[in-house]
Amino acid sequence: MARRAQLTLLSNAGAGAGAGVDWPGGNGLFMVDATFGGGSVALEQLSPSGKWLPLVNLATTTAISLTANGVANFLAPAGQIRANATTATAVNAYAIGVPQNVAG
Repeated sequence: MARRAQLTLLSNAGAGAGAGVDWPGGNGLFMVDATFGGGSVALEQLSPSGKWLPLVNLATTTAISLTANGVANFLAPAGQIRANATTATAVNAYAIGVPQNVAG
């Protein structure tokens, strides 16, 4: 079975943007657990012009911004991604690759 990407975007972090990490491209699951207290955690990708842009939930136009512990599906090309927390504390955020075939 092929190994899928499992990237740590934030680890027990406070508010602010994490460092960009290399996403290999394809389908992914954005997973977050945190103490929210009215905050949110968004998923962003670096554009070719150097600006951080929001990624959207798969098959929608809604930007990914979790306000409670949970997950969101996304599809992104290869490049840098990061999590950006607002107000939330003790944030753990991950991007996990999802196979595109049933064979895994």
